Amino acid sequence: MANDKLGRPSKERNAMLRGQVSTFLWNGKLETTLAKAKSTARIAEKIITLAINTYEDTVKVVKEIKGADGKKVKKEVLNDGTKKLAARKKIMGYVYDLQEQRKPKESIEAFKARIEGIKHPLLEKIFNVYAPKYAERAKQSGQGGGYTRIIKLGKRRGDAADMAIVELV
Repeated sequence: MANDKLGRPSKERNAMLRGQVSTFLWNGKLETTLAKAKSTARIAEKIITLAINTYEDTVKVVKEIKGADGKKVKKEVLNDGTKKLAARKKIMGYVYDLQEQRKPKESIEAFKARIEGIKHPLLEKIFNVYAPKYAERAKQSGQGGGYTRIIKLGKRRGDAADMAIVELV
């Protein structure tokens, strides 16, 4: 799949793959053609592996924050370490910044409370949900990789393209 051009010029192909990988990591599942599914899975595996290798790199820092009464209060916070920060920037440079959507029948106040303090929800999902989950899986099985699965669906009606679902395992 390294030389798979997907019938597009490089700019269009890269933009399409960025969109597909972002959507795939956000939803955990994507239905597309077989060639696109293979390319999407390949890139998503690399992103998840990068997150797994760096998600535990944090540093405790003491910051001075103004309290409610206006006085400065010292508070311990966790910042990203250098490796995690570099990985975060690399992933941020590839995936599109998808934003959290309001759930049906969710009030605006509840939605704002749920997303408060989260600037990049997709990155948070990658580092806080997928990385710990797959790191634990790698410890138990003794091997890394294999985070995605491709299920062939058959031919698409109309142009007979091979269709597939790519999903996180």
